[in-house]
Amino acid sequence: MSALEQLSVGVVVERRKIDNPWQEFRWTPIDVIPGIVIEPDSSWKIIREEEGVIHYLIGSMMIELFRGETEGYRSNMSNDPPKVYVVLNPGEEADDPDVVPFLLTVCPYEAERYTESGEDIVEGVPMPPEIVAWLQAFIEKHHVDQPFLKRKQKKAYDPRKGGLGSRPRVELAGRGDDDDG
Repeated sequence: MSALEQLSVGVVVERRKIDNPWQEFRWTPIDVIPGIVIEPDSSWKIIREEEGVIHYLIGSMMIELFRGETEGYRSNMSNDPPKVYVVLNPGEEADDPDVVPFLLTVCPYEAERYTESGEDIVEGVPMPPEIVAWLQAFIEKHHVDQPFLKRKQKKAYDPRKGGLGSRPRVELAGRGDDDDG
């Protein structure tokens, strides 16, 4: 399934020094900037720096919209504020940064799937107004309400009742019911 629409978005993360014997910094996605396009091998840009905290523009990624995910988009739009979910992977190679942007999505159901491994950082950041308007227009154009179909409950098998719909009777050999002698 290919995306119907895409939007390039810059990703901003915060690196905060923490007091932890196993981890020196906490990485947190904090913002997205619509319309930013950054070459993949570009170096990170420091946006803000305070004691123990640095905000980096770490790159750009595409938000992709799919017709089949409009129910998730609608669910997200009911949040106050709606979110853009940022998924960061830990850097695996020696020359990789500590975190690497992996996915941007506006579908909370898709974002939730990435929380299961426990290795990825998955955070929702407030959705900028430009993305809210773009997403709302997409939903209005492509969403189709799916009727709720209640499944019919299958009748449970009741061994006390015979007749139609019951399971066939199974005769067990060697029970001593047939005495021939």
